[in-house]
Amino acid sequence: MTQQIYPYIALCGILFGIGLVGFVARRNLIVMFLSTEIMFQAIIIAAVAFGRWHGQLEGQAFALMLIAVAAAEAAVGLALVIVVFRRHESLDPDILNAMRG
Repeated sequence: MTQQIYPYIALCGILFGIGLVGFVARRNLIVMFLSTEIMFQAIIIAAVAFGRWHGQLEGQAFALMLIAVAAAEAAVGLALVIVVFRRHESLDPDILNAMRG
């Protein structure tokens, strides 16, 4: 194949890095879930790029499965955010640690 995969991998690395920094550095549940979605999108782009590079459709099939998982994760995450906000009037993730004990 004459197609270069390096720009796609660089894009995936940048997106995953942005998502990882957003997840670790921010202390807001909504930003943490959005950062998780950015990391999922980076993985989806990598799966499609590798599938195209190898000339097979497994990358696209895996990407569709990941999109379904990301949608389910977003629905569950949004439900948790709504429940935590209604009970505690805050979106600080430390509240979830206080709920354990």
